[in-house]
Amino acid sequence: MSENIIISTEPATGTELWRGKVGDVDATVERARRAWPAWAAQPLATRIELLRRFANEVRKENDKFAELVARETGKPLWEARTEVESVIAKVEISVRAYAERTGQRKLDSALQGSAALRHKPHGVMVVLGPYNFPAHLPNGHIVPALIAGNAVIFKPSEKTPAVGEFLAKLFNRAGISAAVVQVLIGGPDEGKALVAHPGIDGVLFTGSAQAGIAINRKLAANPGKIVALEMGGNNPIVLWDTPKISDAATLIVQSAFTSAGQRCTAARRLIVKSSLYDHALDEVKRLVGRIIVGGPFDEPAPFMGPVIDVEAADRLTESFLYLMSNGGKPISHLRRPHAGLPFIHPGIIDTTAMAQRPDVELFGPLLQVIKVDSFDEAIAEANNTRFGLSASLIGGNPQDYNRFWANIRAGIVNWNRPTNGASSAAPFGGIGLSGNHRPAAFYAADYCAYPVASSEMEQPRASVGVGFREDRRATPR
Repeated sequence: MSENIIISTEPATGTELWRGKVGDVDATVERARRAWPAWAAQPLATRIELLRRFANEVRKENDKFAELVARETGKPLWEARTEVESVIAKVEISVRAYAERTGQRKLDSALQGSAALRHKPHGVMVVLGPYNFPAHLPNGHIVPALIAGNAVIFKPSEKTPAVGEFLAKLFNRAGISAAVVQVLIGGPDEGKALVAHPGIDGVLFTGSAQAGIAINRKLAANPGKIVALEMGGNNPIVLWDTPKISDAATLIVQSAFTSAGQRCTAARRLIVKSSLYDHALDEVKRLVGRIIVGGPFDEPAPFMGPVIDVEAADRLTESFLYLMSNGGKPISHLRRPHAGLPFIHPGIIDTTAMAQRPDVELFGPLLQVIKVDSFDEAIAEANNTRFGLSASLIGGNPQDYNRFWANIRAGIVNWNRPTNGASSAAPFGGIGLSGNHRPAAFYAADYCAYPVASSEMEQPRASVGVGFREDRRATPR
């Protein structure tokens, strides 16, 4: 990547996929500000109709879009197809969410007029997208922001600009102005400039805790900008009493290694009851040994593609070695089957004996295992993190789950289900380093518009009461 050019390469092959110029932040913001009032003035029904046209444009390009997502991220084609389907589904979910979360209210009183509640858009919103779901996750901000009447500047990850550009073109092709939805190609510098720009009214971010905290710090003295941060997790999956160890192993593998572990909700830590340890880990290890790791279009279809780039693969390799050299016991070695490419076969390591387990999000197919003896110990270990996005209990009885749900620190708490695969029809977000209490998905409507309370009468009518002297003026005849 040169100073003014960004190049995207396919993780699975290393070949160049796309290149483009870095955008002009000031010009992009100015254009959005000019376009926003007319968009906000459109009737809600018009905005919704245009977004339904966008969903139809995505349907028309379904295959092409999925292939582009697969090529630029490396994820298997079957998974890229599910991402594109999520982009389509987001429109109707967001229409329902806007009606439910930002509905109008009116209370009439004969003498006091009426009290009204309505919602207004913020203005120009920046969406900073991630590379792991380069269409679905930014789309989850863009669609509700547009429904609410905001203009949107979307800066895709510098690792997936081709998907970002394609997504923006589909909005424009549906009849939404290229000034109302703009894509700004750029890297971290452009992202920082957008966050700090005085013409920006809100920042909607999905990415690492480090970047999210930097945004939060930058805007700490500017409460006028709405900020929604989704920052990932160091998510626990707790395995407790169950006879169905094979099913449990499948849920664990799905949680830890779907999308090559590149999901913010992926399980990073398996906390397992000591008496189940040997049987459960044998099943997990056996299943991991069957995982097909390959390119997006390989046959048979792989379960996992590569991670996003060689740099990410190198960091994961270094992390596995660090854990091993500081008391971790390898259960399944993290392997790199293709030199020079970021394919990784999942790693599993027992870190029970480590004096200090690093509380970081290792974003890839690397699972730590911790052995415990009691359920209280399991909950304490699950909560032994500054993050708080997702957590699952596998096994146990309803009383165990009630205790787990009540005591676990997470925004998504599941029972006998994976840690990942959250529904777009529910709120999505976490606590601690996982977010700033502005959950996305169904609750995205909450940060895309602000409530306005009004007291209204058609004619002025008022009288004064206590605290006024008698009016001694003569009454006019």
